[in-house]
Amino acid sequence: MQLDLNQLCELLTVLDQTGISELTLKSGELELTVRKGIQANEPRTVAVGHPVVTTLAPIAETFASPTLASPPAVDQNSAANITTPAPSAPAPVLASVPAPVDTKWVSIISPMVGTFYRAAAPDEPPFVALGDRIKVGQTVCIIEAMKLMNEIDADEVSGQVMEILVQNGEPVEYGQVLMRINPD
Repeated sequence: MQLDLNQLCELLTVLDQTGISELTLKSGELELTVRKGIQANEPRTVAVGHPVVTTLAPIAETFASPTLASPPAVDQNSAANITTPAPSAPAPVLASVPAPVDTKWVSIISPMVGTFYRAAAPDEPPFVALGDRIKVGQTVCIIEAMKLMNEIDADEVSGQVMEILVQNGEPVEYGQVLMRINPD
């Protein structure tokens, strides 16, 4: 099975819009596994015996805007004289380097597996936004688990919201960093 960059981008875009959290495609020597909801800075590798690929950014962001050059025009009369170079090593994987995290920032961690929500209801404003100042005990998000809405509070920190690492409606894991706060 051949999969070009455009097809891969289209597949990733469609998967991003669904509730599917993991997909594995296998065909001959090709094995592609796509997972949503993992930390961007957790290294992931492919099967043993294949080149190691480490992703440093969410895959949907990595391939969000590919730029492909058009192949050069070939004169049919001189096409017979063209030699094709031997295949070289696989092209490097495109990845962006995550922004450095300030060591004094405090992480708000998910205490459970569930679905992350930034607001109490779809038509209400989010509990917090980037740059907002929060107080100890303030609700910063909701995690839905088993049809129960669990308010997540800033139990031990007050300060400014520097990063929100999870998208609204995205599944989260136990221990996953939800946001980072620059403490007062």
